[in-house]
Amino acid sequence: MARVKRKPTGVRRSAAARNRSQKARAARSHTTGLFDRAMAALPFTDEQWHKFFLFAIIAAGAGIAWTIASYAGVPELARVELAKSASRAGFEVSRVRVSGVERMNEQLVYERVLAEQDRPMPLVDLTEVRERLLDLPWVADARVSRQLPGTLKIDIVERVPHAVLRKPGRLVLIDPHGHELEPIGAEDAKGKLLIEGPGAARQVQELGRLLDAAPALKPQIASAEWVGNRRWNLTFKTGQLLALPEGDLGAPALVKFAQLDGMHRLIGGKPIAIDMRVPDRAYLRCQGGPCPKQMALNGRGE
Repeated sequence: MARVKRKPTGVRRSAAARNRSQKARAARSHTTGLFDRAMAALPFTDEQWHKFFLFAIIAAGAGIAWTIASYAGVPELARVELAKSASRAGFEVSRVRVSGVERMNEQLVYERVLAEQDRPMPLVDLTEVRERLLDLPWVADARVSRQLPGTLKIDIVERVPHAVLRKPGRLVLIDPHGHELEPIGAEDAKGKLLIEGPGAARQVQELGRLLDAAPALKPQIASAEWVGNRRWNLTFKTGQLLALPEGDLGAPALVKFAQLDGMHRLIGGKPIAIDMRVPDRAYLRCQGGPCPKQMALNGRGE
């Protein structure tokens, strides 16, 4: 039988292998030494470290179990079963109590929460119910709460009607911010401030600040027209028109007109129109043309 002769391992190869092995042992020893020194530097005992690692392992396992259960829908099933148990015990929506409604149609509120009737109390999403109520034009804010065992309590904060906005073919009741509340008939609009003109709804707050500059005139103003998207014309209940300048000059001009009215009784007098668009001047127009002997008044009432 033929014999296979193996070549002896070379001296250099054996030396290289021993060198690599020694380096690996040295690296492990150095790493282990660094880790041991770092652990020793921390103010914890071996028993405390053991508890810490045990807690970390348990927490990681619990997290994995919860993730698996969530994907399987176990928590939701448990929540539904709990809600059904509460419902069987009488904890379900059997009554809706509404407060804070004075002007709007209260039935609209009940319609928004009708879907919650007979629903188990734990399954009622209070935030979602509130969002449905906030969609109602009259509702500025809403608070929804549970009153166990079976009452859903709704507290409504209504918007305050402020004026009537004239739109093409209809009248709309609005609040001080220009928010539309509901359509309104001409008969119901009587006695309310009428606002008109393209873009007037966006200027309602600005108009409020303008009228606040001369509060004594506010009860006497019947309507306000936003002209050219830059200024206001005010019409008094006497039918007289006051043309105000644009921008920040409007409020000072209105205050000046109030002073002139106090001296000359312009409101209810002969002028049918008063033009305050020129600074420090008030041009008066009567029936048929300029008012006799009073074509213009300056800021001092002369």
